[in-house]
Amino acid sequence: MNLVLSTALTVWAAAGDQTPPPDDLVTPGVIGFFAIFLVAVATVFLGFDLVRRIRRTTYREQIRERLAAEQAEQSEHAEQNGTSEK
Repeated sequence: MNLVLSTALTVWAAAGDQTPPPDDLVTPGVIGFFAIFLVAVATVFLGFDLVRRIRRTTYREQIRERLAAEQAEQSEHAEQNGTSEK
């Protein structure tokens, strides 16, 4: 345990003595800009697709409810008239 701890402390102390690299070597550059831009565009398109799918599902559910109400009304009307329509 002491060997692991002393090794970890030695590595940590040696890492703290290093100077940071120059700023021009760690910038994302043009490739990084395009990568982030593509991620943003993909996110926007996925958002539009999500809204479209949710809207479509909502409309389908509303139509199902209307059809069920119409069928219930027709069957109720048919029972009152004494005929059975299918």
